[in-house]
Amino acid sequence: MQALLALLGNEVAVALTDAAERVTALATTGRISRAGLRVLRDEIDRARRAVLKGQQVARLASGRVRVSPERLDLTALLHESVRSRAREIHARGIELRQQLAPTEVRTDATLLPGLLAAVLDWSFESACTVIDLRLTVPGWPGRAQLRAGFGYRVADELVTAAAPLDADTDPALDTLSWRLLQQTAAVLGLDLWRRDTQGRTELTLDFPDTLAPSLQTLFNPGAPAVNAQPHAGRHVLALAPQRELRGLVRDALRPMGLLLDFVATLDEARQLCASGLPHVVVYEAVLAGPEFERLCAEWRADAPQLGFVRIVDQGRAFEVLNLGSGPVACVGRDAIIESLPAALNFEFARGD
Repeated sequence: MQALLALLGNEVAVALTDAAERVTALATTGRISRAGLRVLRDEIDRARRAVLKGQQVARLASGRVRVSPERLDLTALLHESVRSRAREIHARGIELRQQLAPTEVRTDATLLPGLLAAVLDWSFESACTVIDLRLTVPGWPGRAQLRAGFGYRVADELVTAAAPLDADTDPALDTLSWRLLQQTAAVLGLDLWRRDTQGRTELTLDFPDTLAPSLQTLFNPGAPAVNAQPHAGRHVLALAPQRELRGLVRDALRPMGLLLDFVATLDEARQLCASGLPHVVVYEAVLAGPEFERLCAEWRADAPQLGFVRIVDQGRAFEVLNLGSGPVACVGRDAIIESLPAALNFEFARGD
């Protein structure tokens, strides 16, 4: 815990120190460029994300997280994790190569998407070369292995960088994202290795409970994979100024294993989506208007399959209305707990 606190303090301090210097310059000159404002926002967001990661690591390490294994399509989830970060990949200029074999595993449907997100977070923040993602099932019957490899030091830095104390690992890569990745893998009972040599790293995640497709066919031909949370790990943004409504949305969607973000204003929504769009936006009807429509048009230009669910004051059911820009799923405020999951399932199916 001491090491985690030290790492958290360092990452937050670095981000906020940079932000404080920018604010000081703003106070002195009274001016800030659009690019400078964007950098300031990113620095503050970096500190916020560091705190959230620290909280997640502490929660996972507490021993109170319950793991409920079920059959999941690891390949599809990994494809979806990468797709959901398309904007960020483009903005950062990241080059990503994927070689993913069809693979199913038995593990927790809520924690697995978080693990894949941590792999991408750690890779994106550390890589200075192409990132290679490979998913294989060596041998038969074998364990699925997810590998991520990339260069993290440029050639000039290799000459001056101090050699790590451990021949196999470089402390420079032991970030909060790495600690979160480590802790999530430990809770899921996965084997994790990392080797850092000559400015290049490769991690390997080994999934002990891998399902062999040929065995599934032999003993249960034609049986579909059972997944109690078929949309686990998908990203939903709730745009709701009212705290009470945010609470209802959270309670209604908790059993679905979704990744949830909450914002209160259109500006907050625009900022949050600058690095990546969700799969569905849930929003209060009171926010609908010309500015909201313009923002939706921007999002749809990048993600035509983006879904929307409108929360209206009246009504106790889920219905689909044609509101001019196309069909929109609507849920009455009094029916959120019962009907919002069905509305999301409708939008997910329409976007697939």
